[in-house]
Amino acid sequence: MAKLFVGMNQSLDGYVDHQEFTPDTPLFRHFCDLVRGLAGSVYGRRLYEVMRYWDEDRPEWGADERDFAAAWRGHPKWVVSRTLKSVGPNATLVAADVEAVIRRLKAELVGEIEVGGPDLAHSLGELGLIDEYRLYLRPVVLGRGKPFFAGARPPLRLVANDLVGEDAIRLTYVPV
Repeated sequence: MAKLFVGMNQSLDGYVDHQEFTPDTPLFRHFCDLVRGLAGSVYGRRLYEVMRYWDEDRPEWGADERDFAAAWRGHPKWVVSRTLKSVGPNATLVAADVEAVIRRLKAELVGEIEVGGPDLAHSLGELGLIDEYRLYLRPVVLGRGKPFFAGARPPLRLVANDLVGEDAIRLTYVPV
């Protein structure tokens, strides 16, 4: 049975915005290793559209970016959207019966499945499907943006904290 987790880069004031701040080199490599080991990812439409950046190589990329792109392309993705009509390579569109699809994925896959996008994470959390929340706190204050928790924060218990690189800490929580 697979574990469903939410893990996102977050500012100190609680916002996730991949356009406003990016991971430093050690955190980027951490995410690359993480993605390489995933059984798959479930994305909401908005974050999936941001992540499509990794579908095609770019000449300005270094070795780390090429490595991440290869890892991202190599694992299956499920995209939850009522508005998209198609998705890119190695992705499956989930337009209806999201709960049943996610429950099936958790039952059939082995390993970890990442959930990308605060709104989707909130919806899946309300259904009791999220097994773990990983907050990667960075020393950045945005003052605005999309909050990590898109709704009321569920009751959580801290189970781990890890330093990643020199300026990020990963806090791992499980629902109580």
